[in-house]
Amino acid sequence: MTDGEWGVVGRPWDEPSAEGRGDPFDDALALANGTAPLRVRPGAGPGITAATAPYAAGGAVAAASSATGGGDAPYTPDDPFAPDDPAAARSGPSGPVDPAPPTGPGARPTPAAVSWHTARRLAERAAPGPPAPETSALGATLGRTLAAPLTALTDLPSFDTSAMDGWAVAGPGPWRLDQPAEAPETGPPPGILAGHAPTEVLLDGHAIPIATGARVPSGATAVLRSEHGEVRELSDGGRRLYAPRPAPPGQDIRPRGQECRRGDQLLPAGALVTPAVLGLAAAAGYDELTAYRRPRTEVFILGDELLDEGLPRDGRIRDALGPMLAPWLHALGVEAAAPRHLADEADTLYAALAESTADVVITTGGTASGPVDHVHPTLRRLDAEVLVDGVAVRPGHPMLLARLAPRRYLVGLPGNPLAAVSGLLTLAEPLLRTLAARRPAAPYRTPLAAAVTGHPQDTRLVPVAYRDDARHGLTVVPLRFHGPAMLRGIAAADALAVVPPGGAGRGTELEILEFPWSAGWSAGWTPGWAAPGDPYDPPEATGGRA
Repeated sequence: MTDGEWGVVGRPWDEPSAEGRGDPFDDALALANGTAPLRVRPGAGPGITAATAPYAAGGAVAAASSATGGGDAPYTPDDPFAPDDPAAARSGPSGPVDPAPPTGPGARPTPAAVSWHTARRLAERAAPGPPAPETSALGATLGRTLAAPLTALTDLPSFDTSAMDGWAVAGPGPWRLDQPAEAPETGPPPGILAGHAPTEVLLDGHAIPIATGARVPSGATAVLRSEHGEVRELSDGGRRLYAPRPAPPGQDIRPRGQECRRGDQLLPAGALVTPAVLGLAAAAGYDELTAYRRPRTEVFILGDELLDEGLPRDGRIRDALGPMLAPWLHALGVEAAAPRHLADEADTLYAALAESTADVVITTGGTASGPVDHVHPTLRRLDAEVLVDGVAVRPGHPMLLARLAPRRYLVGLPGNPLAAVSGLLTLAEPLLRTLAARRPAAPYRTPLAAAVTGHPQDTRLVPVAYRDDARHGLTVVPLRFHGPAMLRGIAAADALAVVPPGGAGRGTELEILEFPWSAGWSAGWTPGWAAPGDPYDPPEATGGRA
């Protein structure tokens, strides 16, 4: 079973959930197409239904649930992990449900809020796969994914090589030291240097100086290290090499093909091109590699209240997401243009989305239903297909995912910083991983060093730091400053812990989402990254169906 067959930790994709609902991915698609029936929440009494109907029917579902006393359980606002961000309008089973969207051109039903694990799977499967691979010079493929196996074009080493500075010797010692044919008449003999091919056969009982990496001459049986030999002058003007112990055959010689033979597969398709892979490819004879190109992203920062510099003033605040998102995206192996700040105007957002040619557009803010939240109306205006509209996760509930056109997508992140990070890891990262042909990290779990209070029905993503514990070994400690509008906690964190509804006690093993710094930062950081103020030059705009 491959990594890609697993969703919720410990359960394959195709295995029915504990609730007996079948594949949640198929359920979510049915919701998006308006074909899913209402379902009864497991354990609920007669007449209590979960709000899993199409978006247009959401109001009636909510009313029925309220009438029967089956509403969501209250959530204590003073809970230390309470979500103090505004509830999303389209919150499905964990909050109020929006009325039906406006009808007219471009209107289409959208799904209710989905579970966190289902949202990640929807994002991972939203794209059919990566774009066609490209052949590029070695340096240009750093951080990309191999589209074909890396096969050795030569033996490595391609000839018998000296592993040490010393003498190439033939047979048992002592050995007479030969003067190379090309050696100068005066001064010490240079011997065989790296990069020079010896032309003479080394006779039995003879030796010749040799440098590390130099080609071992024909006839040599071993290399004697310089610190292990003693040279003595002979009465006839010659010199003899002595060793305190014998030099067994093959000593300090790297034989031809020791690492690989021509035609051997060195790495499979799908391997990430790291600096070490570049070195291996060069050693194996490659000048170019065939790899999948980096997905291109554009980031639109929405909000007239945001400042690009200076201290907060006059009711306005600094933009924290613009400086953070482009480097974060690049650490995921993505080509990220410098973020653009857009005014809170519907036509401005429409023009930016229609003209963008990026594979994925990421917006921040505007995903709820406030007076200047234009993302949903603009998606309807573009006739976009909404795949995820609200996720049962805190923070970040009002995130969304839409298909703007074939192979073009939009990820709508909430405007609060930690909520935006939640959306980035929930929707953007799985989608971009598919487009970049990167394999998902193997899921793993780590015990909690302290209890975490959870939301009654939604998953929570909590910043955590690694700590050693005498009883549990490596653990994660929940950090303070974890509110949706805060970045202090996540700046000190090593990862996010996935806290199930209801919370988790000390010692409970939780799924961990590590940040990409250690695994992807150096591998993905190449000159192809567009630094702030230096956006990539987008191709000619072709409208919303590019």
